[in-house]
Amino acid sequence: MTQTIIDCHVHINGYESLKNLPLKERIESLSNTMQSNNVDQAIILSSYTINEERPSTGQILSATENNEKIKVVAGYSISNHDESSIKEYEEYLKNGKIKGLKIYPGYEHYYPYDPKYQKVIDLCIEYDVPLMIHTGDTYTPKGKVRFAHPINVDDVAVDNPELKIIICHLGNPWFLDCQEIIYKNKNVYADISGLVLGDFTEFYEKYLVGKITDFLNYAGEPKYLLYGTDWPISSMKSYLNFVSKLDLNQQERDLIMFKNSQRLFKL
Repeated sequence: MTQTIIDCHVHINGYESLKNLPLKERIESLSNTMQSNNVDQAIILSSYTINEERPSTGQILSATENNEKIKVVAGYSISNHDESSIKEYEEYLKNGKIKGLKIYPGYEHYYPYDPKYQKVIDLCIEYDVPLMIHTGDTYTPKGKVRFAHPINVDDVAVDNPELKIIICHLGNPWFLDCQEIIYKNKNVYADISGLVLGDFTEFYEKYLVGKITDFLNYAGEPKYLLYGTDWPISSMKSYLNFVSKLDLNQQERDLIMFKNSQRLFKL
């Protein structure tokens, strides 16, 4: 039986295998990797900053406008975006060009409940799209992980009950805290992306299968979990092998692998 797969969390920033490649070639690399791994759709998340290695949301939209298999979520930063960015994102939302917004606490030193993020939150509520929130390790010495702890998402969820929130990376390494936030708040979801750099080792794969099993036992049926990889930081092939080890029935597997993303991002 063929499994539909939506990878809700990929990047085309110029790192890993994409370093120094033109944007067009990065998109081609993503498309080729999707094809070789039978991934039906992927969502590119633009960065919290814009430079030569990190293309803007507009640049990504232009590069993917004829590719129905690739969708875009726009990254937002208090430090690197301004009111014109909010207006630009609103136009994209009106036209259905982007499927959500993402903020990067930890990479920038603000809590997700900082009032400066409220304009982004209000946009997500108005256009009924999810807000993705980076949580957990930042893998950079410049990051401050206290801003990226998943417990901070509780404030956002409680103060904005109409907002659909996706906790990125399961709050790794704070899995238990992430479980509680999702169990408590019915408007909060999580993706399983970025749990490893490159390929899973046998030991770490077994460890994370246990963590996600605990998560499902605690938070209930997997209608709150979304499949994502963090490609190219994480390997698509290795990730698919990892999720194949989860003890799920077909209905549960379909929810994680594509149905939850279809519903939240309106794909």
